[in-house]
Amino acid sequence: MKTVRPTRRTLLASASALVLAGTLAACGESAAEKAAKEVGSRNGDGSMTLFEPAERGAPVELAGETIQGKTWDSADERGKVVVVNLWASWCGPCAKEAPHLVEAHEETKGPDVAFVGINYRESSKETGRAQGEEWGFVWPSVYDKSGQSAIDMQGKMTTQPSTAVLDREGRIAAVVLGPVTTSTLVGVVEDTLAESA
Repeated sequence: MKTVRPTRRTLLASASALVLAGTLAACGESAAEKAAKEVGSRNGDGSMTLFEPAERGAPVELAGETIQGKTWDSADERGKVVVVNLWASWCGPCAKEAPHLVEAHEETKGPDVAFVGINYRESSKETGRAQGEEWGFVWPSVYDKSGQSAIDMQGKMTTQPSTAVLDREGRIAAVVLGPVTTSTLVGVVEDTLAESA
C-alpha cells in the first residue's frame, strides 16, 4: 500500500472545508464558539490551520531552560523550519502521538529543520526528561511549568498536544490542535521548506 502525503493544495482545501463547515454550523452560536470553530476547533481533534505567508504574524519569541538543563531560543533557529510540539507526561493523546513525532523527525531531519518540545505544566524537569526519553524524543524541550508558552506561541497552541510549524523567519505557518500524524507533519514541513526553495 502506498502512503500519500498531503500536498499544500490538499491541506489548504481541507482547512478551507473545515472553516466553511464551521461557519455554516455556527448560526445561533456565541461569538466565542464561532471564533473557536474558525481556528479549526479547540478540542484537540487534530484539526489543522494553515497560514499563507502574507497572513503570518510576527516571529515567535519562545525561549527558556530545557528539561535537559540547557537553554533554547527560537531566535537562534532563524533560517530553519522549526517544529514546535507542546506535550506533557500526563497527557494520554501525547503518548499516542509520540511515535508519529519520532518518525516525522527521522524523515525530515537535516540542517534546515529543527524540532523543539514544550514540556507543558509538568510537575518537574526530571519527570519530563524521563518521559521524553521513554518516548524517544531526542530534541530539546523547553520546560513550561507556568503555562507561559501559550503567550509565547501567540495563543495558537491551545490544547495538549499541539504542534506548530514555523517558517524560516520564525513565523507560524501551520498549527495542529491535537495529535498530529507522521504524514501530515512531514507534508507541512516539506511544503514550508519549499516556500523558499
